[in-house]
Amino acid sequence: MTVEKRYTDEHARAGLDFNFPAIETWPNQFPGYEIEIDDPEFTSVCPKTGLPDFGVLTIRYMPRERCAELKSLKEYLFCYRNLGIFQENVVNQVLEDMVKACDPVWAVVKGIFRPRGGISTTVEARWPRPQS
Repeated sequence: MTVEKRYTDEHARAGLDFNFPAIETWPNQFPGYEIEIDDPEFTSVCPKTGLPDFGVLTIRYMPRERCAELKSLKEYLFCYRNLGIFQENVVNQVLEDMVKACDPVWAVVKGIFRPRGGISTTVEARWPRPQS
């Protein structure tokens, strides 16, 4: 029995080539504390169906020398609103861009996506990346 492939490599890469705006930062003044940022109305789009994905995106990190500027981060996250991208890629892309902007001691990005078709998804990515 041959299973028809419904999702292509193009679906898997969708959205990852988007030219996201840089996340602005400001100089951190204190060592050894944690920042948590919630986006309770995060939206993106399924690259195959074009249907919206809704969820809560949470970013936690320990700043080193730079902190994310919140208005800039909000504008960055708005770019996902009409972007076709898988939920797993959203979480990993946000993590990569936060690390690039802030160079944190550690960071965790978690997406809790609302049910669609009866299934909800939670995706969590960490920096530094665990050894595989």
